[in-house]
Amino acid sequence: MSRRSWVMFGLLSAFWGASYLFIKVALEDGVAPAFIVFARCALAALVLLPLAAQIGALEGLRDRLGSLVALALVQVTLPFMLITAGEQEISSSLTGILVASAPIFTFLLAFVLPGAERAGRLSLLGVAIGIGGVALLLGVDTPGGTSAVVGGLLVVLATFGYGVGAWFLKRRLPGVQPVGAVGATSAATAVMVLPLAAFGVPDHAPGIDALGSLVALGVMGTGLAFVFFYSLVASEGPAKASLVAYVAPGFSVLYGVTLLEERFTATTAAGLVLILGGSWLAAEGRLPWRRRAPVPAEPLPPAGTGAPAGCEPTPAGHEPAPAEARARA
Repeated sequence: MSRRSWVMFGLLSAFWGASYLFIKVALEDGVAPAFIVFARCALAALVLLPLAAQIGALEGLRDRLGSLVALALVQVTLPFMLITAGEQEISSSLTGILVASAPIFTFLLAFVLPGAERAGRLSLLGVAIGIGGVALLLGVDTPGGTSAVVGGLLVVLATFGYGVGAWFLKRRLPGVQPVGAVGATSAATAVMVLPLAAFGVPDHAPGIDALGSLVALGVMGTGLAFVFFYSLVASEGPAKASLVAYVAPGFSVLYGVTLLEERFTATTAAGLVLILGGSWLAAEGRLPWRRRAPVPAEPLPPAGTGAPAGCEPTPAGHEPAPAEARARA
């Protein structure tokens, strides 16, 4: 990758890895989960919608408003609410690790969702390894008893939403430019959680750390992060861009341990390795040192015939995001 791409990759990993730190700081200041979700999505929409309008990424979205609202509910609203509620009971570093299991559950959903791709034996092995890592963390490394286990399960449940959302985006919203889709779904989520957020308005002025965390979560962790991600997709391709999903959890652990003084044990390290390794195998179906098999190019249609109906190419640089990378948001 170019130096510019490496810089964006590093910033993206740092931003997405810091999301759980920002959530934890706001929660500890007494900010309600619904208000946190509202603030981050409203700020993200303020960042992304003007950019999407400038590059023409909002074209055609009005005709797909119903599908966009459904996508927002499944892939943004419910996962964000579950993750934020779950993080009330577990550490920010553990939250980041558990969210990294998204590719495992995306693979499992392929057995029940029509049209989803299925992989081979290595992917199945990855699923088993990753689930073992989740079980290890929830069963051994969650101080706090039953409430901590429930909080961790809420975070894991959120990854199902990411998997269903990726399938829905591919099947129901082909050709939609992701910057426009993310801006629109962020705005839709802000509207949907506004009634809950109104009941969760803090009864005291949040501290400077909490306010800064909310701004950083919305602008950097959601808005700018997606701008960087889709820039990487455009310049380096979706396969390389999706590798951020395996780097961001390391930042989550680093921030949680150094800034919030969260515990990091040998069990935590083992769970992290199992989940990241299992996620890789589940998503890629290959060992890390083996190259991806080349995809044969499809023959071009005869001159003058054009592309088949419904097969218009996605605009350059706006391929649908891999589910495991979307999970970092």
